Amino acid sequence: MPDHDFAHEPDARRYVMREGDRLVGVLDYSILGNTIALTRAFTQPPFRGHGYAAELVEFAVDDLETSTAYRIVPNCWYVAAWFERHPEHAALLSR
Repeated sequence: MPDHDFAHEPDARRYVMREGDRLVGVLDYSILGNTIALTRAFTQPPFRGHGYAAELVEFAVDDLETSTAYRIVPNCWYVAAWFERHPEHAALLSR
C-alpha cells in the first residue's frame, strides 16, 4: 500500500489525504460555536474503494479529539456511518 500523508488545512476548513502530490480525499467542515460539522467526505474517483475515506475521517476525529474541545456534528452521510461503525467515539458527538 502506498504511503499517504494527512493534513489539516484550517484556512480551507478541511482535512486532506495525499499520495505524493496527488490529492486522494477531502473532508470539509464548518464551525459554529463549540461544534464542528463534518459536512462532506470526498475521495477522488481513481482512489475509491480502498477505505481511504475511513482513514481520513479517523485522522480528523483523532485530531479533533486531541487538539480541540469541539463536539462533532456528522452532517455527511459517510461520517455518520463511520461513527455508527466506531461507537467508541460517540462521546465526541454533539448532543
